[in-house]
Amino acid sequence: MKGKAVTSMRDVFEWFKEDFIVIDEEVDPIYEIAGIQKALDGTYGLMFNKIKGYPDVRCVGNLFSRTDRLARMFGIEDDRNLKFKCLDAIKHPIPPKMVENAPCQEAAITDNIDLMSMLPVLKHSARDGARILSSGIYLVSGEYYRHGMCVSFKRTHFRGKDWASVWVSPGSHLEKVLTTELRGKDVPLTANICSPPAVNMIAGSHTLHTVVPPYANEIAIAGGLQGVPVDIVKAKTVDAYAIANSEWVLEGYINSKDKVWETDEAEKTGRVEKRGMAPPFMPEWGGYLGRAMKVFKFQITAVTHRLSRPILQSILGRSLELDTLTAPFREACFYALAEQLAPGFVQDVHILPGIAASQGNVVFQVRKRRPRDEGIQRDLIAAFSALSPMLQLIIAVDEDVDIYSVDDLLWAITTRCDTESGIIRSPNRNSALLGAYPSNAGIGIDATVSWENKELFERAHYPSDAVDLRKWIPEEKIAAARAVQSEYAKILARTGH
Repeated sequence: MKGKAVTSMRDVFEWFKEDFIVIDEEVDPIYEIAGIQKALDGTYGLMFNKIKGYPDVRCVGNLFSRTDRLARMFGIEDDRNLKFKCLDAIKHPIPPKMVENAPCQEAAITDNIDLMSMLPVLKHSARDGARILSSGIYLVSGEYYRHGMCVSFKRTHFRGKDWASVWVSPGSHLEKVLTTELRGKDVPLTANICSPPAVNMIAGSHTLHTVVPPYANEIAIAGGLQGVPVDIVKAKTVDAYAIANSEWVLEGYINSKDKVWETDEAEKTGRVEKRGMAPPFMPEWGGYLGRAMKVFKFQITAVTHRLSRPILQSILGRSLELDTLTAPFREACFYALAEQLAPGFVQDVHILPGIAASQGNVVFQVRKRRPRDEGIQRDLIAAFSALSPMLQLIIAVDEDVDIYSVDDLLWAITTRCDTESGIIRSPNRNSALLGAYPSNAGIGIDATVSWENKELFERAHYPSDAVDLRKWIPEEKIAAARAVQSEYAKILARTGH
C-alpha cells in the first residue's frame, strides 16, 4: 500500500488482511461480539461476517487496538512518531472535498425508520442498561459551527425507532455550541458510522482547545493526516454534511432544549443514581460502569448506507482500541502546548494505554538545560490540568527515563519524587466524573531530579552495550534468551541501566 492513502475502513480491510481474523460463524450482538473483542483485545482486527438477526450487515472491531497497525495506516514505521504526524496535520490541514455521488448514500431510508432493525447495536455487558452504539461520529458544520467542522464520538441509545439519546461530554466543542450560541435551536447534523481511520482519530481525541480551538475544521485536520482530502457529501434531509466514505450515516437534528433520559429505567426514577446502582449503563473509558443521565435528544430524519453489506464499527468503551485510537492527537496537542509554553524543554509525550484510560493521563519527558529550567515541569503539570479537565494523572520525568515503560516510570517515581513538593493536587472541574474516582481532582507527579541535586542521581551503567555476546554464546541461545526476557528486562539490557 506504499504511496496510497487509507481513506475508508474498506481500504484498511483490503490492505491489512493479514492483521484480521475473519469470523464466518454466526455471532450474537448481545454479549458475544463484545466478549470476543475483549478476549482478543490488543491483537488482531476482527471482522464478523454473520450477525444473528442481521444477515446483510457485517461488524468490525479491535481495528485500532495495536499502535503499530494504526501507525502503518499512515505510513509510519515507528508508532512513537505517529503523534508528530498528527501535529503536522494540525499545522497543515487539507480542506475536505465535496462529492456528488457518495458510497454512504447508495441506499437511503427516509420513511418508516427503525434503527434497531437495521443496526446490530451491541449489548456490551450483563450489567448494561441498554444496547449502546459507541461508534457514531457526529459532524456539525456550516453556519452552525461558524463554517468550521466538528467531529466527535457520542454514546447513542436508540430509545425510539427514529430517535436516540446522545451524551455530549462536558467541555467538548459540540457541548460548547449547544449550550451557548445554539441553545434552544434545532441543530442539523449527521452521525457517521465506520468512517475513515483519520476521521476516527480526530473525533476521538478530545483535543486541547488551546491547540485545536472550537470552530476549527477538524475534517481538514483528518485530511492532513491521511494526506488527501476527506470526501464529504451534502446530507439528503438536513442542512449538514456527511463523511462520504462512511458505511452508515444517520441524518437529523439535536435541540439543546429537548433533554431525555438515556434509559427507560432512568426515566422512571427521574434521577442519576450512584455508580453501581440501577439503572447502570455501558462500561466507560475509566473502567467503571456508566450511569444513565439526562442528555440531548437526536431526532433522526434519514438513514443512508452502502449497498454491499454495510459494516458496523464496534468500539468498546474500555479497551486498548479506544486508548490507541484517541491517544496520538492528544499527545500531539500536549507536545504543542509544551512547546508554546517552554520551547525545547519537553522531549517527548506519551499517553499510557489502560492507565486511567487514554483521556485520563499524560506523561512528559523533560530535559533541564540550566538552573532557571527548574520548576517549569510543575508549571506544565498545572497548565495541562487546567486545559484538559478530564486528566486524572500527569507525570513528569527526566530524559533518561523511558516514558513508554510503566516499570521505568514507577522506578522514577519511587526514587526521584519528593513527596513534600512533587505531589501536586490539580483541580478537576469535570463533574461528569464524580463517583468514578475517589475525588474530582487529578494528581500531578514531579518525578524529575532537581537541578541542584542532579549530580547525586547519576544512573548506574552496566556495560551490556559494550560486550559482544557472540564471543561466548551461540546466536541461537542468545535469541532464545532474549525471547524469554520481559519487556522491562529488554529495556535495561539495551540501556545498561
